[in-house]
Amino acid sequence: MSAIERHNTKQAGTGKTAMVFAHGFGCDQNMWRCVAPSFEDRYRTVLFDHVGAGGSDLSAYDPTKYASLHGYADDVVELSRALGVTGGVFVGHSVSAMVGILATKKAPELFDALVLVCPSPRYIDDADYVGGFSRVQIEELLDFLDSNHMGWSQAMAPTIMGNADRPELGGELTNSFCRMNPDVAKRFARTTFLADNRDDLQGVTARCLVIQCSEDVIAPQEVGEYVHRNLPGSELVLLDATGHCPNLSAPEATIAAIEAFLRGR
Repeated sequence: MSAIERHNTKQAGTGKTAMVFAHGFGCDQNMWRCVAPSFEDRYRTVLFDHVGAGGSDLSAYDPTKYASLHGYADDVVELSRALGVTGGVFVGHSVSAMVGILATKKAPELFDALVLVCPSPRYIDDADYVGGFSRVQIEELLDFLDSNHMGWSQAMAPTIMGNADRPELGGELTNSFCRMNPDVAKRFARTTFLADNRDDLQGVTARCLVIQCSEDVIAPQEVGEYVHRNLPGSELVLLDATGHCPNLSAPEATIAAIEAFLRGR
């Protein structure tokens, strides 16, 4: 099976420049449905599912390969090359923001611009670094997921989504988490929440936009500011939005931030 088929890849638009959208943990490409269509008039939009998520080929899941975010970054490089992407735009949500950083360092010719939506290079606090969680909190979160995938999904998804006044959003994320293969979810969660990609921010040559929500329990404002400080020449946009998924909860503001950034190319 080709990389294009393996990742359940969908393309739209007629632009010469590719715009590749990558989803976060527990999600799939459907999470971009409110954002990607706004760019189809100028870009060739590419949506895909990470192996183990959505409509991807689950048989391709390799626990050893995907124990590191480098495994997912290798997939992005392979898929982008199969699609003939050069000088494109990568839009990564949550953990996929770091996947995009790794991919562009492996193959700088693929992307001239990176849009990092609610990124975090490390979720665990470390000395003067604020990640948002203590090591104990992360281990408890992972233990809960290991013991009760469905219960974890129902408890965590609404918290991650925020916007308690719009329970349908939390419900959608809950359903997305619950659909994910439990074994893959447990492994992907460890890969995500135990990663430390702070050093990988150095040496990125692509233009970068950091999109940060004003209230985000998963990646607090200090994290977005850290990413911005450590990506020379990057732009930081603080959205007046709550939760970790502005691609669903605040798509208009997310689109506007990306549009303004791309106009400066």
